[in-house]
Amino acid sequence: MREALRIRPTNWLILLGVLALLVVLVTPFIGMQTITPASLFSAEPSDMDAKIFWRLRAPRTLTAFLVGAALSLSGLTFQAMFCNPLATPFTLGIAGGAALGAALYIRVGVVFALLGISGQTLSAFAGAGLAILLVHGLSRMRRDFSMAAILLAGVAISFFCSSFILFVQYLSGFTHLFQITRWLMGELAVTGFAAVRELAPLVLVGSAVILGMGKELNLLTTGEELAISRGLNLRRTRNVLFLTTSLMIGGLVARCGPIGFVGMMAPHICRLLVGADHRVLIPATFLFGGCFLTLCDTLARVLIAPAEIPVGVITALLGGPFFVWLLISDGAGHTGFYRSNAT
Repeated sequence: MREALRIRPTNWLILLGVLALLVVLVTPFIGMQTITPASLFSAEPSDMDAKIFWRLRAPRTLTAFLVGAALSLSGLTFQAMFCNPLATPFTLGIAGGAALGAALYIRVGVVFALLGISGQTLSAFAGAGLAILLVHGLSRMRRDFSMAAILLAGVAISFFCSSFILFVQYLSGFTHLFQITRWLMGELAVTGFAAVRELAPLVLVGSAVILGMGKELNLLTTGEELAISRGLNLRRTRNVLFLTTSLMIGGLVARCGPIGFVGMMAPHICRLLVGADHRVLIPATFLFGGCFLTLCDTLARVLIAPAEIPVGVITALLGGPFFVWLLISDGAGHTGFYRSNAT
């Protein structure tokens, strides 16, 4: 496959940029009711079409693009940090903490909002923040502060949160149980641009930090000893990447719920296109991940219209076969698949 895709990485970036622009501009017009540009920009635009487009579809498209881009970058970062092609944005239990916070909020039933942000989002973000602190604190208990320690701490927190969520679901009535289950499937249904305003600063700042550390990510994939010999400050680099990525994941999951497999699939597909140099791979993954989740959400909206499929179900249906392919391919067995020589 790689032999058939002999296009320069910079040209792939241009193609992905054009694809991202087309996806963002075209998908808002697609839905149960197709909207044409003429109905929006004619001398006498349709009020109903304008409301659907500007209050529902355009914000949802931008939200899907931001979430997909951030999840993909987070997966790419964790795969480089752990030197593990199966690492995902949810490896360290951040999504579990957010899910537990949201589940507790739904079960308690106390409705509140702060600064226009719903109590469910705030509770989920608080749960994600607590998970970040616990993972970081547990891993610091070991003197070496190794990636294995962080991974084990994350897995432990993830299992704890999953178990507690099951307990909360068992104690919940039918209504609360449905709400919790529906949120855990992940959704991108938004009204207005409030979600875009909430997520855009988090995603853009986090992405800029990761983009600025492309060389450090290249060094991390070569192994600890070689990275140290090249002058990399492992502790500082890991702390910055861990906190940046975790906060970004926490904010995304708090707003949209856990949407799986995006952060695993997009980085691997982009490696096939542009190679393993993170200085090129990071912007490619950002663009491809945004396009991928936007298209998945569009499919979720129209597949069984007028009903909607949770977008997390669509990504899981696509991610399952991809995961099997990854397990049986060279990508899961050989570190050279994601190791960069541009160090």
